[in-house]
Amino acid sequence: MPTPLPPEEHYRRLERMYHQAPINAWHQPTIRVSEGQAEVSVTVRRDFWHAAHAMHGALYFKSLDDSSFFAANSVVFDLFVLTVTFNLVLLRPVSEGIITAHGRLVHRSKSMLVAESELRDAEGRTLARGGGTFVYSTIALGPEVGYR
Repeated sequence: MPTPLPPEEHYRRLERMYHQAPINAWHQPTIRVSEGQAEVSVTVRRDFWHAAHAMHGALYFKSLDDSSFFAANSVVFDLFVLTVTFNLVLLRPVSEGIITAHGRLVHRSKSMLVAESELRDAEGRTLARGGGTFVYSTIALGPEVGYR
């Protein structure tokens, strides 16, 4: 069995894995992972808007799910975790600026992980909240998923 990576290297590999995902070439987020936590930031652009000139809820979901997912996967060194459920509450619209989702792990057991996240604008106003349940997959963290 390979020697476990130091935590900081694990976090950097998760960040690189995130950035290589094809959807993120369009979304252009940044991420910072630490033990049981992850922050995802995105600059809101007009091509994220719905017809009423505010960011579409799909991008709220993506930011909240991504930060929760990586908070959960930060404590799992060998496997990719999977989102099983995710609940989202949209609180206020946003049309510009940088938004940041702050995810944190709140529970871990042998079969699942629970994480939650809060999305805020640059002024610190809460835009949305979300939380999800994640399970361990059989997908190894390795070069095949961009974990390098």
